[in-house]
Amino acid sequence: MLPYAAYLRVYEPLTAFPEQERAIWAAYADSRDRPRRATALEAEHGESIRRLLAKPPHPAPAQESPNAYLRRVEDRLYVCPWQSRLRSWLAFSDFRGSTPVKLMDSFVPQAIAEQTADDFDRFKRQGGSAALRTHIRTTTWNVPPAWFVPFDGNERWLVLGKAANGQDTTTTTGRNLIYVTSMAQARRRSARALQVIRKHVGEVATGLEVEDVARWLEEFHPHSLVELDYGGLVHLMDDEALQADQSVAELSAALTGLDTGQEELAFAMYQRVILRWKSMQHLESAN
Repeated sequence: MLPYAAYLRVYEPLTAFPEQERAIWAAYADSRDRPRRATALEAEHGESIRRLLAKPPHPAPAQESPNAYLRRVEDRLYVCPWQSRLRSWLAFSDFRGSTPVKLMDSFVPQAIAEQTADDFDRFKRQGGSAALRTHIRTTTWNVPPAWFVPFDGNERWLVLGKAANGQDTTTTTGRNLIYVTSMAQARRRSARALQVIRKHVGEVATGLEVEDVARWLEEFHPHSLVELDYGGLVHLMDDEALQADQSVAELSAALTGLDTGQEELAFAMYQRVILRWKSMQHLESAN
């Protein structure tokens, strides 16, 4: 069973990578042994579960993952590296910083936790801030409103399969909701949203979140692709809920209403998005 998480991914064109990495990813794309799109998320999750269930647990892999998500558009290959080690380090740092010291030993022995932190510090010293750039962002139990901003409602790709309480719990081929757009469009829409929010609302939390996403997108090649994947969240939603989910279009309508003085429309559309995902997030504490 997959985690109830969604993913924001950036796929850079093969030409954006250094020559040595370019050759590695080109060979990887031709390999018959790599995880395929239909099972890649499951393979990535399984890899992390095996590490965490080990005795003692391993908060981060010993080496960086050789895997990536791939997309092809005509004859151009786009690559989104998993970066499992870096993402694990970042997640563990957040977890350690938000967990009381007395409770940490219940999850990870102190010696392992300190070694993981030391390894990450050494990595940061060697690679600098550029080495901390991740191609994948993850959120659990909901999708932040700012993640909908880079996309258009017409870029929605929905595949219905059986929900988690049915027989089919596979991922991308069986059940999925994905948006994909060009980096140019993603940046343009994010800039527009920031302009509207600052003009009419000010520096509110939503605006800061949009700014964070916009800054992140600026770190990548201008000809990249941007993808929002509902991931395991689709198993919390039945077919009717997935078909009715137009969060991207609704948030876009809210921004347009705000910019054109249609305040009631803006409020209604924004509330529809917020309430949908708030009810989803409440499931985290349900029993």
